[in-house]
Amino acid sequence: MTNLLNISPSFAALAVLLFPFLGFVYQACLGRKDQSGWAGLIAICLSTICSGLLVFIPVWQHTPIESQINWFTVGTHTFSAGILLNNLTVLMQLLVCVIALPVHIYSRVYMKGDPGLHRYWMYLSLFCFAMLALTIANNLLLMYVCWELVGFASYLLIGFWFTKDAAAQANKKAFIINRIGDLGFLIGIALVYANLGTLNLSELFGSQSPVFEKMSVHHSASWTTYAGLAFFVGAMAKSAQFPLHVWLPDAMEGPTSVSSLIHAATMVAAGVFLLATVFPLFNGTTLLVIAIIGAITALTSAYFALAQQDIKKVLAFSTISQLGFMVVAVGIGAWNAAIFHLVTHAFFKCLLFLCAGAVIHEMAHAFSASGKSTLNPQDMRNMGGLRKFMPSTFILMVVASLALAGFPLTAGFLSKDAIVIASFEWALAHGGAYIIIPIILVLVSFLTAFYIGRMIFKVFFGKIRSWSANDNQVPVFHEAPKMMLFPMAFLAICSLFIIFSFHPASYANAALMRGLLLLSVFPPIESLHMLIPIILISGSAIGWWIGYRWYVKDAYPFKEDNKLVKHALNQGYINEFYQRTWVQGTVLLSDGLYWLDRNIVDGLAIGLAAITRMISTFSAWIDRYIVDGLVNLVAQTGYYLGHLLRWIQNGRLQGYMGFAFTMVLFGILYLVLR
Repeated sequence: MTNLLNISPSFAALAVLLFPFLGFVYQACLGRKDQSGWAGLIAICLSTICSGLLVFIPVWQHTPIESQINWFTVGTHTFSAGILLNNLTVLMQLLVCVIALPVHIYSRVYMKGDPGLHRYWMYLSLFCFAMLALTIANNLLLMYVCWELVGFASYLLIGFWFTKDAAAQANKKAFIINRIGDLGFLIGIALVYANLGTLNLSELFGSQSPVFEKMSVHHSASWTTYAGLAFFVGAMAKSAQFPLHVWLPDAMEGPTSVSSLIHAATMVAAGVFLLATVFPLFNGTTLLVIAIIGAITALTSAYFALAQQDIKKVLAFSTISQLGFMVVAVGIGAWNAAIFHLVTHAFFKCLLFLCAGAVIHEMAHAFSASGKSTLNPQDMRNMGGLRKFMPSTFILMVVASLALAGFPLTAGFLSKDAIVIASFEWALAHGGAYIIIPIILVLVSFLTAFYIGRMIFKVFFGKIRSWSANDNQVPVFHEAPKMMLFPMAFLAICSLFIIFSFHPASYANAALMRGLLLLSVFPPIESLHMLIPIILISGSAIGWWIGYRWYVKDAYPFKEDNKLVKHALNQGYINEFYQRTWVQGTVLLSDGLYWLDRNIVDGLAIGLAAITRMISTFSAWIDRYIVDGLVNLVAQTGYYLGHLLRWIQNGRLQGYMGFAFTMVLFGILYLVLR
């Protein structure tokens, strides 16, 4: 195809970026005049076609391609800007396109009639452009620029309904926490450049590069640990890792279609993509820290998801937990398994959000039509029995939930097994307390199956809890429109194993794993490939069975005021802790500095000003009455003496005689009185 059209993959990759950017510019210029979204949809369609046919196919499993131009010069060093096409970058670029396309199609129905629809399409195109540029940037500085642009676009999308205070607070929270991570990213860039003298990814991490060949030598230097941890801080914020995860649940204030895009292939995936990109930089200390943080994130987020009542927050904590799995995979050295899970997770998590959006859409319409508009359409306590009214949505959401829980014949089964089995092999190779991390992953797998099963049972089974027998009007629910179901069906197909491997039980046969093949640092254990899947499947099945008994058969054992349930519902009170320590602490510090500035700094300045004015007033008095008075006295004395002498010199003899007599008289008096 490439040879037929005579288009190089480099130009095709630039075209993939250009189409969404042109869609953004077009929508920005027309504003409210165009609310159809056709520009953004056509742009992402063209990007998907170019990415798949003209970039992915020619580059996948072939020699990497790099194209660059001089960007700017500082001293004797010239920085370049360009694109790098290898297996990892073209896979991420294609994934962003393939996920964004059904979201665009879905949005044309889901967002129809919104007063800010023109802004929505503009922001969405900008978001896609930024993420697509991030995936193929060939140096860390250019990647950082795109990284910031992704954060800015997500800020706009999360706060899309900015008239809602919750949305305004959520996008500020996301923006501020991501700035913390971005500072870490910037410090990492500075350390790498200061010690290696280049930011080009091929020179740093290309297997043919002299810099890369000496990377293992640098691992013993302390700066490598600091740089690796700095890059990880950047990934922690973007991929919502503990303790910088608190922004992601609040980011649900944006439209559900936006949530699906942010949680699937963009934004949060950027952190894991960064870790995979700079992986050769990490030494043993950094990797262990990454694995520990990932395990903590996976466990705490799964625990918080158990008690959430908002359907979107259940999925938000699910995303954080699954990102924890990916981060653990990077920490144990199996970054290819992390990328595999990133890709499979993108499909079934996007599907989960789109299905949730369809449910919320119908609940909102039903509440509005029956005069119950004060009820929250996202609260699962107001749902139930929807499988009778929305059978297609129910089936599609079950497929996505089974994939998330890791049941056989799904893509999630393959990618999750790849991580869990690799973690056990890694832990057994190291021995000791390392075994805690894979055990945590197994426990999280059980919890994942339970909370996603809980969501399915509460939403689609039983009776509709927001209507009682005394209500006069029976709710009328409809299946999601076909233009919403078609992209959801496509994502459901991509959530099955057949898209990634012809072998339903072997992740090693997946084309993606073969394309991202890396040398394992720990010996494989064949028995685990049979034992771990059995344990995970059995635990997941038990989790669904417990969920069915609790939420369908009404055998729920806990009271509403149960402390553990409240603790999970309130996210471990981490937000309250941050509010009391960082937020209120910052406010108190600001108040203290304001008082210091007002009373000490300003008081000292005002006091010095008063003293200066007093000195100036005294100096003015001395100048006016002493200095000027003395000068004026001398002048007046001279004047009056001159006037007196001028009066005597009048040309009359009697006057001269009188003056002489007077002077003689004064002389006699002086002699007598002396």
